[in-house]
Amino acid sequence: MSGDTGRRAEPSADTTVLEQAFDGDSLYALRAAVAAHASATGLHRQRVYDVVTAAHELAANAVRHGAGHGQLRLWADGQALRCQVSDDGPDGQDTPGPDAAWKSEHAHGLWIIDQVADHVVLDRGPAGTTVTVTFTISRPG
Repeated sequence: MSGDTGRRAEPSADTTVLEQAFDGDSLYALRAAVAAHASATGLHRQRVYDVVTAAHELAANAVRHGAGHGQLRLWADGQALRCQVSDDGPDGQDTPGPDAAWKSEHAHGLWIIDQVADHVVLDRGPAGTTVTVTFTISRPG
């Protein structure tokens, strides 16, 4: 995954922030809210789709591998849009054993995120996982 670990991005006081809790039953509503907020930043339609895809994959990972729920924060500062997903589940809570037949199917979501985002920061620890993805906002020239 491109990016670094250990640094959490935080929105400044003058940015619009979407903060939304989620669980497995609310991923649809989360995607709709992310799409609306990302579109409002002026991102092109494909980039809005990329943001929604990344947000969904991160939230689904938090539900599947983390605590079963989490918190999404989305903010833009005119230069970039950032999407941060956090959960308070222990790192590796759902790590499959060596005999798990579906083991090779994991990690596609993180691979997709790495392909669509401009920057990825992953922070894992005993208190949970936080991933922040950044999408550069390009203005028509």
